[in-house]
Amino acid sequence: MILAAGLGTRLRPLTNDRPKALVEVAGRTLLEITLARLRTFGVSEVIVNVHHFADMVVAYLKAHDNFGMRIEVSREDVLLDTGGGLKKAAWFFLEDSARADEPFLLHNVDVISTIDLERMVQSHKQNKGLATLAVQERETSRYLLFDDHLQLCGRRAGRNQKPEIVRPSPRTQELAFSGIHVISPRLLAKITEEGVFSIITSYLRLAGQRESILAFRADEYYWRDLGKPDDLQQAAHDLEQQALRQSAIKII
Repeated sequence: MILAAGLGTRLRPLTNDRPKALVEVAGRTLLEITLARLRTFGVSEVIVNVHHFADMVVAYLKAHDNFGMRIEVSREDVLLDTGGGLKKAAWFFLEDSARADEPFLLHNVDVISTIDLERMVQSHKQNKGLATLAVQERETSRYLLFDDHLQLCGRRAGRNQKPEIVRPSPRTQELAFSGIHVISPRLLAKITEEGVFSIITSYLRLAGQRESILAFRADEYYWRDLGKPDDLQQAAHDLEQQALRQSAIKII
């Protein structure tokens, strides 16, 4: 699933007349870049949630013949946030009972990276995770807290704020979430939150119930949030400098 429903307010004025999914980096839309990465790892079926300029996304996908993939669209009349958006689209991951145990990817449309998604899925399976989150040690406004076994324990909104602990641990490490998840379909039945909510809220509640919400350390990989115009310029520069070039992962 690609999360693409947001208003993209930090990208204004670029998003005054288009959704953030159709903002371009080096001549390619964020949506195309994300789809291309997923296709590189063998993904052929995707659901995209839409809200802001939703019809433009639908028309764009139709004009490009869905980039050769099966792509469903989940329209949100009201922005549901990451958790509400996933819950609304849950049918997509449950329609094939033969794949009921096969994990799926949840990916923000406004992040670009060279994170090895295959490795991340393998880690998720090996550790029997309910959800696995790509994280890095870097500065951010909100941190997730993990124990020495990379189990989610809580969160902290900034360095100087009091942490919210849901799973006590003698020691925790603060890591920045990268907007990429691997999720087991059995998580979907455990999402009891309703309406508009962040999936992180569900993760924290489930971690407090001793469910396995895990970290995948992605420090070695390139990653950039494309939330602001300056980030787009830097990403375009990085592409030109071939900072994203890897033999198994080609973004351009």
